[in-house]
Amino acid sequence: MPGKKILMLCGEFTEEYEIFVFQQGMEAVGHTVHVICPDKKKGEMIQTSLHDFEGHQTYIERFGHLAEINKTFSEVVLDEYDAVYCAGGRGPEYIRTDKRIQAMVRHFHETGKPIFTICHGVQILVAVDGVIRGKKVAALGACEPEVILAGGTYIDVQPHEAYVDGTMVSAKGWTGLAAFMRECMKVLGTQITHS
Repeated sequence: MPGKKILMLCGEFTEEYEIFVFQQGMEAVGHTVHVICPDKKKGEMIQTSLHDFEGHQTYIERFGHLAEINKTFSEVVLDEYDAVYCAGGRGPEYIRTDKRIQAMVRHFHETGKPIFTICHGVQILVAVDGVIRGKKVAALGACEPEVILAGGTYIDVQPHEAYVDGTMVSAKGWTGLAAFMRECMKVLGTQITHS
């Protein structure tokens, strides 16, 4: 089976691990991941962030590494992609208001292609009417009210778990990336065998 093409939606201050770990892991098993950001061109960089809980009432945010955009936003042809991935962090907060991003998500929803979301990535999905209505979805706990208001059911998975509802795969945050990617690969039909 040939590798699949996955479109990763990012913005400035998207969670570093949720870009790099996902991209490199999927590419390691033969998939293509195009990292895009509104109005950015191939070869340009975005600033990532690192979020963690260190005993405060909410998470802290620090600068992460710069991430390279490997596909020019304006050149994306949606029919070429097999799935979309909404990475988390703070990026989703502002890219979800971009009508072009909303149209991209709507395409994957209406064509029934897999949708992957982690952490705050669900904010992108709730900005598009109907995408999570009737779906069960995991996300960072702070996103629970948005999931409910958009007609979804919030699933409070453990930090190292992921949740699957049909072809939608979701997880709470970067600590769940191993389980999340494993479930994404199953949805994509990827089989890994050890000899």
